[in-house]
Amino acid sequence: MRYTPAGLPALDMRLEHGSDVQEAGQARQVKANLKSVALGSVAERLVQQPLGQEFRFTGFISSPRNSKQIVFHIQDFQHIS
Repeated sequence: MRYTPAGLPALDMRLEHGSDVQEAGQARQVKANLKSVALGSVAERLVQQPLGQEFRFTGFISSPRNSKQIVFHIQDFQHIS
């Protein structure tokens, strides 16, 4: 965990996703690895979670200025049991 210049907790991470979907009548495996960030109380809650667990995240995707990368900004999460 780090802190922004304004003193907000921030957690930078990479999220991995994997699922099976149907596309044009064919089974397809979907995998993604996404640069992500959580701020404030969400970062404080997330840093306490064990690695390797499954979660459902909500948030938004943005592209930092002058960058070709995208970043998923986590606004909330729930553990999937």
